[in-house]
Amino acid sequence: MNELTLAARVERLGTESAFDVLMRANRLAAEGRDIVNLGIGQPDAKPPATAIEAARKALRDGDHGYTEPPGLPALREAVAADLDRRLGVDVAPDRVFVTPGAKPVMFFAMLMFGESGAEILYPDPGFPIYRSMIDFSGAGAIPYRLEESRGFSLDPESVLEQVTERTRLIILNSPANPTGGVTARKDMDRLVEGLLEHPQVAVLTDEIYDRIYFDERRPPSLLEYPEIRDRLIVLNGWSKTYAMTGWRLGYSVWPCELVDKVLRLAINCHSCVNTAAQMGGLAALEGPQDTVSAMVSEFASRRTRLVDRLNALSSFSCQPPGGAFYVFPNITSTGLSGRAFQDRLLAEEGVALIDGTSFGAAGEGFVRISFALDQPRIDEGMDRIARFVSNL
Repeated sequence: MNELTLAARVERLGTESAFDVLMRANRLAAEGRDIVNLGIGQPDAKPPATAIEAARKALRDGDHGYTEPPGLPALREAVAADLDRRLGVDVAPDRVFVTPGAKPVMFFAMLMFGESGAEILYPDPGFPIYRSMIDFSGAGAIPYRLEESRGFSLDPESVLEQVTERTRLIILNSPANPTGGVTARKDMDRLVEGLLEHPQVAVLTDEIYDRIYFDERRPPSLLEYPEIRDRLIVLNGWSKTYAMTGWRLGYSVWPCELVDKVLRLAINCHSCVNTAAQMGGLAALEGPQDTVSAMVSEFASRRTRLVDRLNALSSFSCQPPGGAFYVFPNITSTGLSGRAFQDRLLAEEGVALIDGTSFGAAGEGFVRISFALDQPRIDEGMDRIARFVSNL
């Protein structure tokens, strides 16, 4: 095995620490420990019954074959109709691509724009796969900080000032993982205005949490800005909105001139998405949306209770998230690093959460806590966290 020579780019791939912590937590649970997992970003709601039945029907009816690489035409049309209904934007179905989860959209974008000498901007703290895929592509990974003082919302000036002639792509995420931060419309307006001076820069906007928000105003989508539509890649999917994480079903919207490039990447990568999952996704989009509203309402209640309990701890400070289902409390007053806090809490109290540096250097002094599990288990986890902190 030592005689094998691997490509150097393989060593540049990072990982997603939430899964590492999940495996450690699962091993402890297998040993008989009672583990409260506040780490994994997976809704505890059930997928819509219409989606489950549609997938079952597809399997029973023999819909087992290949589909067109971009996805079933009916599903792509349903995505376009949903975007029009929710955002008031006109998206041609032939610009929509269905993928096995949303990560291929990130990978395709990095492969298109990332290479040696290029630069890609990404949020810090941010979803760790952004940085991993940028590094894999060979491009320079340029972080822009999301500040606690702004509720972890994007500061357009801090992004624009880092754009250079080498910048090929900017990654945005709102509502955001891990912070729950939401970019205000005025800040999005300013960012788009500034990008008009940099026509060579494409934008990848990760809007996977776009329907999970807690204020009355819906977070703005970059699809609402026609002036950058010709260089905008939109990432979304069914995992968070419809609690369909294991279905591996995502979608994206691409500029017209990149459609053929995405098609080639899809054919080389995964051929197509399995038919039954696509039929389930179609039913979810076109069916009743009451499961979504009920889930978001439950998340809102959990958010309020969790933020209150965290801020009641003298060594914690927690901003209320504007969206997603995470809080990102400041733990610097505990005297522990995020990694030490994560590891000791799991070992001593059986509570899993994620160290902030798993999401970038700017995450030091923070941890991510998910409230995508039932309230009694969140309360139990908080009881253990309070006990752990009091014993430090």
